[in-house]
Amino acid sequence: MKILKSLSLMLVAAMFINTTFAQEKTVEVGGAPMYPSKNIIENAVNSKDHKTLVAAVKAAGLVETLQGPGPFTVFAPTDEAFNMLPKGTVESLVKPENKSTLTGILTYHVVSGRLDSKALAEKIKAGNGTAELTTVAGGKLWVMMKGKKIWLKDEKGGMAEVTIKDVYQSNGVIHVVNHVLMPK
Repeated sequence: MKILKSLSLMLVAAMFINTTFAQEKTVEVGGAPMYPSKNIIENAVNSKDHKTLVAAVKAAGLVETLQGPGPFTVFAPTDEAFNMLPKGTVESLVKPENKSTLTGILTYHVVSGRLDSKALAEKIKAGNGTAELTTVAGGKLWVMMKGKKIWLKDEKGGMAEVTIKDVYQSNGVIHVVNHVLMPK
């Protein structure tokens, strides 16, 4: 009888969890649903398109930070974006002796606050076509619209398109980008 009660409780709990996640408005990234009730790391680890980013975040020791309360706006480069860097760059950056450089690059992709596409569009409009954002690393990013697409310009003049916008997280929002952004 006790086992039957335990199984019944587990079944009810599993149904509640599945119903809760099923009711959430998810966005698919890298073949996986991103749940707004999960934090940035809990979602990112499931994206097949962000394996390099997740490995880099781990190597930089930023997992705990990005699991924190935030809120954060993360411009998340895909594996394909990292593959556009010169050969050997990623392998070099994840070495322990390059942790501070890697941390600087990764935190350059993060802005404090929850800036969804609507908030970015408002900033762009207020800035007469371009908005300047200060990253967690202390650098600058410029955000603008090209047609209906959001674009970012980094301090080296590189450009990245937001390919998937408004991936809401419990502690912020992710915008997937197609290039790695580089600080000075």
